[in-house]
Amino acid sequence: MQAILSHYDRAAAWVSGVALRSLALLLTRIVLAGIFWRSARTKVEEGSWLSISDTTYFLFAEEYAGVPLPSDIAAVTATMSEHVFPILLVFGLFTRLSALALLGMTLVIQIFVYPDAWWSVHALWAALTLILITQGGGRLALDAALVKARGK
Repeated sequence: MQAILSHYDRAAAWVSGVALRSLALLLTRIVLAGIFWRSARTKVEEGSWLSISDTTYFLFAEEYAGVPLPSDIAAVTATMSEHVFPILLVFGLFTRLSALALLGMTLVIQIFVYPDAWWSVHALWAALTLILITQGGGRLALDAALVKARGK
């Protein structure tokens, strides 16, 4: 039994190391960014970078009308946020702030748009954001380089 515990302790130490933790945080950033980036791209005119489609404005006025913002402001805010914060996450720049913003968006979507989607979708998004809020972007993030450059 002692030998099994020794092997387990070594394996646990290895998977808890900085390298694997950094890779896990990188994957978490990329997965979360991908979710919101794909949503962002559905909100703009095909072939454009940031020209918000008429369909998006319609959806915010009709289907997402429960959001407590004027629909035109909500459409622009959501579209810009879903473009900016995923890019920041991929680079690991302002990771905690970006994840916090996406958690806020997740909660707005959950509460005001799709209240039945918690267990099927939004719980996973919330978990990913909370990992990044609490852990940061890891060593494979620009945040780590900024911290190092600032001497902290």
